[in-house]
Amino acid sequence: MVERHSIGRRLFDCFNYTFLTVLSLMCLFPLIHVLAVSFSSSEAAAGGFVKFWPVGFTTASYEYVLKQGKFFEAFQVTLQRVGLGVAVNMFLTILVAYPLSKERNAFRSRTIYAWVFIITILFSGGLIPLYMTVKYTGLLDSIWALVLPGAVPVFNIILLMNFFRNLPKELEEAAFIDGAGQWTTMWRIFVPLSLPSLATITLFATVNHWNSWFDGLIFMNRPENYPLQSYLQTIIVQQDLSDIASKNLGLLAEINDRTFKAAQIFLGAFPILMVYPFLQRFFIKGIVLGSVKE
Repeated sequence: MVERHSIGRRLFDCFNYTFLTVLSLMCLFPLIHVLAVSFSSSEAAAGGFVKFWPVGFTTASYEYVLKQGKFFEAFQVTLQRVGLGVAVNMFLTILVAYPLSKERNAFRSRTIYAWVFIITILFSGGLIPLYMTVKYTGLLDSIWALVLPGAVPVFNIILLMNFFRNLPKELEEAAFIDGAGQWTTMWRIFVPLSLPSLATITLFATVNHWNSWFDGLIFMNRPENYPLQSYLQTIIVQQDLSDIASKNLGLLAEINDRTFKAAQIFLGAFPILMVYPFLQRFFIKGIVLGSVKE
């Protein structure tokens, strides 16, 4: 049967698609501009002639960035942070969300624990108590100072908890009848069926760790321990190319402060842009299709 849409419906669809397309392009324009500046010549970038296409195409900025040891040191710190941080976040999120998804008759203290976590969203001890906690636990200038303070993401726990609650109860009952315990049910039934939700939460955790820069400036006393975003923040604030001039005066004819920073910013965003499309496909994937048979 062919469904026919009214004229009003077609006009609405046309307006909707046009609006979303324009909105998407507006989100992409800043990134395209940064990419164009990074590949442009020093004179074009300094004169403000670069919009959405490189002017005086050159790769000198990227060549210089790739020779800088500080950039790769910060990049390695960020990779280490993302690897440890996402693993810790996901493990604790699953571990907390599963019991909180139970009914009161199965977990009597569920409401109390739920409010304990919700209160942490509404109230915070502040920056000074957080710094003192990290300092007196000996975590300053270590990778764990970037991982442990945010190890339990309450918002992600709420998302996964609601996802677990929507899974068919028959699956859990069948597992218990077959002799499975809570751990087996959680890891072999609930977690595999929650891949779309887990992929979304993994993306949230990855982007959060990748883009965080403020905690790196606070908890790291030595610049060589900065994660990538903290390093980029320092070079954006400190506009100083004296080190370039002292090493190679001819290089200033090919790059300047804008092209140099644009190249580093794009290199910093490139990995997360590559990861997103692979996780995007899980967002629209079926959740429990065919898991319950009548």
